[in-house]
Amino acid sequence: MRAVFAILVALLAAGPARAESLVVSLSFNRLAVTSTYAGTSVAVFGAIERDGQAAARSGGYDVVATIRGPRQALTVREKEALGPVWVNRGQQKFAEVPSFLAVLSSRPLAEIADEPTRRRLRLGLTAIVAAPDLTLAAPAPDDPFRRALLRLRRRERLFNENEAGMRFLSPTVFRATAPLPATAPVGSYDVEVLLLAGGVPLARQEARFDLVKSGLEQGIATVARDWSLAYGLAAGALALISGWLASVIFRRD
Repeated sequence: MRAVFAILVALLAAGPARAESLVVSLSFNRLAVTSTYAGTSVAVFGAIERDGQAAARSGGYDVVATIRGPRQALTVREKEALGPVWVNRGQQKFAEVPSFLAVLSSRPLAEIADEPTRRRLRLGLTAIVAAPDLTLAAPAPDDPFRRALLRLRRRERLFNENEAGMRFLSPTVFRATAPLPATAPVGSYDVEVLLLAGGVPLARQEARFDLVKSGLEQGIATVARDWSLAYGLAAGALALISGWLASVIFRRD
């Protein structure tokens, strides 16, 4: 009996019950992209479940939702004018960069947590881009290539940060909406929702949705992937026929 009691005490000490937990849902889990697709938005709904200990907690909650698109490898190059032409001066390779990033928080991130905590938890675009594993090069205090990556993706509306995008509908229910531009790539998107209080993370929940091609676009993409040789021959033949038809139509006698 003493041995059993000791085991139970050890298990309780190793895994204490969490005072808060999150329930998260999305407005859709799968969206078909057609030729008329002009962008959309995804809504993140959530609720905070509290036990008796959490109900006595003083102070409010903060919620940060981070949406990450499919990962991709890319290279950022620095160009320099050499007379009338531009030449590559330097470059940096990034191993796994989210093709889309959206960060939605209930208030400014600087008020939610201090900078070391934001970097550790990767809260906000700056903290995500500054992560050591984002690039193959050694991290630098002020990396111009990371700043360029952030600036270019912001310009393309693929990286967005809204410090008032998360709204509390009640003390324990929240909602956020993130726009997805037409240039957002197809693939799987990961949604991470983090609950904090006083700069301390309390609970985390994840969800996922997919952007998929449908209709004619999906058929063409499938043929190009599974029958690459036939697709290439057909594309070349179509180009030749189009050129011949253009020469016949616009021929001058």
